[in-house]
Amino acid sequence: MYLSPKSKPSFSAATWRFLLLFCLLNFGVTQHLYAEKLAVLNHFIGDRDAILVADPQGRIVFSKNADIQLVPASTLKIFTALVALHYLGPDYRFVTEFYQDHHSNLKVKGYGDPLLISEALAKIARDLKSIPGIELNHINDLVLDDSYFKTPIAIPGVNRSNEPYDAPIGALCVNFNTINFKRNPNGIFVSAEPQTPLLPFVQEKIDAAQLDHGRILFSSQRNENTLYSGHLLLYFLKKEAIQFAGRIRTEKVQNDNDKLIFRYVSSFSLMQVISKLLEYSNNFMANQLLITCGAKAYGPPGTLENGVQAASAYAKNILKIDNFRLVEGSGISRKNRMSAVSLYKILKVFAPYHFLMRRMGKAFYKTGTLNGIHTRAGYVENKEGRLYSFVLLINTSGKSPNPIMDILLRNLD
Repeated sequence: MYLSPKSKPSFSAATWRFLLLFCLLNFGVTQHLYAEKLAVLNHFIGDRDAILVADPQGRIVFSKNADIQLVPASTLKIFTALVALHYLGPDYRFVTEFYQDHHSNLKVKGYGDPLLISEALAKIARDLKSIPGIELNHINDLVLDDSYFKTPIAIPGVNRSNEPYDAPIGALCVNFNTINFKRNPNGIFVSAEPQTPLLPFVQEKIDAAQLDHGRILFSSQRNENTLYSGHLLLYFLKKEAIQFAGRIRTEKVQNDNDKLIFRYVSSFSLMQVISKLLEYSNNFMANQLLITCGAKAYGPPGTLENGVQAASAYAKNILKIDNFRLVEGSGISRKNRMSAVSLYKILKVFAPYHFLMRRMGKAFYKTGTLNGIHTRAGYVENKEGRLYSFVLLINTSGKSPNPIMDILLRNLD
């Protein structure tokens, strides 16, 4: 039955006081029950650890050390994802632009696309070949413009290794700045990924790595990462019978003299990028997003400083978080600091996007791991489909988050 505003029942002051008291008592009972169930967690949380658990109504039902700043590791990527959603929007798609000058040079300008992969380059080559009104049968030089990001950008916590988590970032990079290789039955090095050829450009790096198989990185020194994107694009252009007579080099696009002939729009929306970021915990993708947000907020070239400033402004002005220290966006640096309370505020805002996280059973979560550090943050879905939020920051070496998660999963229903 519909009640108009005039027909809605009115309550006396005594009735309102009773209802308020009932709600407070009910909340108190609920808190007490969870406090009893989760009290055992006190034994797992040391001085360098923190935990916070909140019910679907946003009421904190258990916490310990929730205000101290600890290393968040890769749970920081949840925050970086929110920063990207704020500055770029969920429907944002990265672009890569292609220009032609009067010397028949093909120029490529990158804008930080973290998912510019071999399959995308193959499609780009086909599209370039079939542009209406443009006869791209022959190019002189292939010119690469990576000026949308300042180069090089040093990310705190990233080392010079061949591990994928140490891949450098840049405005024009392909395949996460990596190549995966192996030996075939004849002992010859080949690509370990059928969609990506093993180019002569890579052979010297493989020889220097002295590995039989694995993944190596392209560094930002001497524009190696940018140049590799050109060599790989050229491979696909030649497959489309586009003739090449010049060399691969770097140079800025001259907007007054160069003609924009094609604008590649990524097939991945930002929501899909974030889903892959959280699923694979890709450090390269996280900082590509952070630098892009800085360029969006303050103008190009994108820098780490501007990315951090944009993220910090969002945290302080929108999320009302000031108990944190941010130096990069992936969580690889131990200089990042965040409290469980701050991370919980992030989870509250991220809740509509929780389905982008990895799921195991009734838990949606993001893990973080550094040497001696294990973190986890996310949500536990109850029987009604409502979400409990949890933050677990273990900064004590040798401890595992698994027994704590087992207790949470048993008791949050």
